[in-house]
Amino acid sequence: MRSLIDSRKLAGLILKNALDAKEQHRKLELVQRWLSLDNNVKGQIKAFLLKTLASPVPDARSTASQVIAKIAGIELPQRQWPELIGSLLSNIHQLPVHVKQATLETLGYLCEEVSPDVVEQDHVNKILTAVVQGMNASEGNNDVRLAATRALYNALGFAQANFSNDMERDYIMRVVCESTLSPEVKIRQASFECLVSISSTYYEKLAPYIQDIFNITAKAVREDEEPVALQAIEFWSSICDEEIDILEEYGGDFTGDSEIPCFYFIKQALPALVPMLLETLLKQEEDQDQDEGAWNIAMAGGTCLGLVARTVGDDIVQLVMPFIEENITKPDWRQREAATYAFGSILEGPSPDKLTPLVNVALNFMLTALTKDPNNHVKDTTAWTLGRIFEFLHGSTVDTPIITQANCQQIVTVLLQSMKDVANVAEKACGALYFLAQGYEEVSPSSPLTPYFQEIVQALLTVTHREDAGESRLRTAAYETLNEVVRCSTDETAPMVLQLVPVIMMELHNTLEGQKLSSDEREKQGELQGLLCGCLQVIIQKLGSSEPTKYVFMQYADQIMGLFLRVFACRSATVHEEAMLAIGALAYATGPDFAKYMPEFYKYLEMGLQNFEEYQVCAVTVGVVGDICRALEDKTLPYCDGIMTQLLKDLSSNQLHRSVKPPIFSSFGDIALAIGENFEKYLMYAMPMLQSAAELSAQTADADDEMTEYTNSLRNGILEAYSGILQGFKNSPKTQLLIPYAPHILQFLDSMYMEKDMDDVVMKTAIGVLGDLADTLGSNAGSLIQQSLSSKDFLNECLSSDDHMIKESAEWAKLAISRAISTTEVTGLQVVTNSCISTVSLGSRFCHGEVGGGRIEDVGGGSKYKSVNTESLAVCCSLKWLTSSCQTNQTALVIGSEVP
Repeated sequence: MRSLIDSRKLAGLILKNALDAKEQHRKLELVQRWLSLDNNVKGQIKAFLLKTLASPVPDARSTASQVIAKIAGIELPQRQWPELIGSLLSNIHQLPVHVKQATLETLGYLCEEVSPDVVEQDHVNKILTAVVQGMNASEGNNDVRLAATRALYNALGFAQANFSNDMERDYIMRVVCESTLSPEVKIRQASFECLVSISSTYYEKLAPYIQDIFNITAKAVREDEEPVALQAIEFWSSICDEEIDILEEYGGDFTGDSEIPCFYFIKQALPALVPMLLETLLKQEEDQDQDEGAWNIAMAGGTCLGLVARTVGDDIVQLVMPFIEENITKPDWRQREAATYAFGSILEGPSPDKLTPLVNVALNFMLTALTKDPNNHVKDTTAWTLGRIFEFLHGSTVDTPIITQANCQQIVTVLLQSMKDVANVAEKACGALYFLAQGYEEVSPSSPLTPYFQEIVQALLTVTHREDAGESRLRTAAYETLNEVVRCSTDETAPMVLQLVPVIMMELHNTLEGQKLSSDEREKQGELQGLLCGCLQVIIQKLGSSEPTKYVFMQYADQIMGLFLRVFACRSATVHEEAMLAIGALAYATGPDFAKYMPEFYKYLEMGLQNFEEYQVCAVTVGVVGDICRALEDKTLPYCDGIMTQLLKDLSSNQLHRSVKPPIFSSFGDIALAIGENFEKYLMYAMPMLQSAAELSAQTADADDEMTEYTNSLRNGILEAYSGILQGFKNSPKTQLLIPYAPHILQFLDSMYMEKDMDDVVMKTAIGVLGDLADTLGSNAGSLIQQSLSSKDFLNECLSSDDHMIKESAEWAKLAISRAISTTEVTGLQVVTNSCISTVSLGSRFCHGEVGGGRIEDVGGGSKYKSVNTESLAVCCSLKWLTSSCQTNQTALVIGSEVP
């Protein structure tokens, strides 16, 4: 019997996997394959699946539910299987009960798979009615209630119209709140999950229910089982997220055109909410610091407290400080740890003015606790809290420094000592040192950390060799901190950074020595190689940024490149992301000298560009193409055919993750800038790609935040391509090749301006492209820009921008446009005079010398042509902004005459 059930389950999973896949390209293939199947075959499969919902075997019913939903996800958008929802709804009133349970489960999966806009509102109403009735306390079967509650969670996105109706919304909210009191723990948990989803989806509808929800969540947090309590806390974290977003977007001003005002639920709940959250901090687990994925009530409560602090700012401090003062010195470790956690949690949000006096008092106490407290939990949280202090209250933006000459040495000493502690405490100490170094990033010429630089570096290297460095992310934290210490160091410590180069090179060399490794060891080796390549990248950037250190560093360049190539070689089919990034830094530092590495490196560059599976590697490799172009300029030319071929393949592929496409477009601009007019051979391939992508990016109506962000990224990549191509062709005889593309570029700029959804980055790039167009194509662009629907308005908007970078780009563009509009490009000038002295003033870049009976003279940056007693004279040169004057009125100036 068991084997038969397993076979049925396996058959269902095979069918499900034949309909869906994680990779987008594979998913599209499977969808097309299903749609092309014979309708009779499809009909049989669907009939069997619906019949299986009545099976007495739970696994068979559950698998059928999922497969039905997958098919619905394919067919409903195609207006196929219109009878499905009706069939499912008719099952709701069927007996036995398990049919009802399986049907509700199917409706839940269906709502997860299908977009709300493909389901008619009448069907939505009926689905919601069935689901909410299934949740009702009057429903005697817990399996049905659980299936209905989980189905509602997936159906909430469909309920926009229902939540806008007061009666329907009241009914749904009442049933959800009643379900949070169910005797069954899974139903209570699922009900709170629904409340969390409602808090983000329908925040603006919550006001009438918020007091009741507080009472329900407070009871669950204090009395219920952990899975339920965690969801109850998550409700308030979700409300914080909503209010933080609203306050950041609108800056607290809701009198304007804000669609969603802030209801300040957190501020109103503060006196009751904060004590509830503080209680949770005392519910720690004994081993929570050792388990990297640990999540419990204390952690959830502290995370929520941190979000509350970000939401309400200074108001939280007075509510939390009494708890800290009461518990920080108690003999029970739980109380000391909870007090420390509470303090660390509220450091982001309140103003430095409010927090600095408290931190100045607490800092010495915490440094002592980090070394002397007998409990590792307390030390772990203390080190984390110190990191938060340095992250939010230390640095050039803070008026009153909390770190002084008097306490700097003590802080460094304590952190270095704590890096010898157990792994989880040492990892948090590394983190604190990371933010301590980061706070001195903009300090020069000398940093307070300079006297301790060598000692810090040595301590961090020692940590990386600890036997337990693999625990608690310790080795990773040590290298990340080492990188930050190097990155934020000053010129004074450059000689010590140089000494670090052979040390890290030797570490990397040791990972490449050919011992036989198990797959687990190979994975750890790969991680270590990544950390070491990352470290070398930071060192290269640091030393390469100033001429004296760059000169000395270059003695290592060949060896370093050799190591990176060996890292690639030992990974066979894949390319190491960190090594690729480091090579980008090396190319930037070495400049044209990088050309000598290209013959051997090119195959790995190509391999990275072909790596569709690890798309982050592909994206990094595309970035390195830009670094190489900037370093080698026209020396990139021998490799451009291969690179462009692969980039064009990448763009055409539906296997490649969409996030890689914007940087590919941007790299077209890098290549064009590097090789100039030699980009001519790629125009016929690159420009249509850019045009179709530009048209796609203009279709953004009703896009969600994620899609809008991607669209802006795509537009920026396209614009950077246009900018690089225009600049690359500037002053080239082949400039006219770009003229046919100018109208489309302007149309793209117009459409973006009309959409009014550009972010600042896109706006700066877009106004730059308008300037590049005018600058490169001159009068050929000038007349088009004058005809453009919105160029003038766009330019004026950018000129009055608060962002100085946008304004600066706009001022340059204005100058380029005014030159283009007032310019007439001609291949000849014919001046017809009648025995008079005529003077023609010519603008920039003209010929000089004698022509016929007249003379071209350089005068004040322009040129003047004087003709004496000449009936007619042709001057064959390219002329701009012309003025003429004559002592008689008998001069005719003919511009644009064809002159042989």
